[in-house]
Amino acid sequence: MECEPLAIQDVKRIIPDILSDERGYFSEMFKLDWFQRTVANVNFVQDNESLSIRAGTVRGLHFQVAPYSQGKLIRCSRGSIYDVAVDLRTDSDTFGQWVSTELSSETGEQIWIPPGFAHGFMTLQPDTIINYKVTAPYSSAHDRGVKWDDPAIGITWPTLERYFLSDKDRKQPPLRELPSPFAD
Repeated sequence: MECEPLAIQDVKRIIPDILSDERGYFSEMFKLDWFQRTVANVNFVQDNESLSIRAGTVRGLHFQVAPYSQGKLIRCSRGSIYDVAVDLRTDSDTFGQWVSTELSSETGEQIWIPPGFAHGFMTLQPDTIINYKVTAPYSSAHDRGVKWDDPAIGITWPTLERYFLSDKDRKQPPLRELPSPFAD
C-alpha cells in the first residue's frame, strides 16, 4: 500500500497493491499496523456502509463534534464517487479550504479524513456503495453539517443534470454560521 497526502496534508489517499491474474484480483484493503504507522495512529470503532441508488446523490457535508469527533477512512466498493473534505479547524492555515478525490471500485483507492473536517460525496454512477471506518461511534447529539454548495467554500462539484439530497442536507447552514467546533 502507498499513502500520499492531498493538497491539505492531513487528508491522505491510500493506494492499495492489487495482484491480478486471469481469475481476478486480490488486495489488502486495510492493515491496522501499517495504517497506524503510516497514516494516523487511531483506532476504528465502527464500520459503515451506504448505498446510493442514483448518480448525483449528494451526502454531506457532515461531521461530529467532541467528544465524538470522527476520523473516517472511506472506500468505494461499487461504482464511483467524488469525495470531498473541508477543513473546519479554525486554528489551521487551511481553514475553510477543501480537497477532493475520485474513489471507485475499480481502483480500490481510499481517503483518510481526520477529525476536524466535514466530509461529503457525490455519486457518479447509480447503485454506488461506499464503506467507511470511523474512529468514534455515531452520536445524533453531536452530528453536524455544513451546506454542500456554500459559495464561501466553493467546492467544484461535478456538473450533473440533477442532484439528489436529503432534507437534512438541504437545510445545513453555511460555514459562516457555524460555531467554531474544532478550535484548540
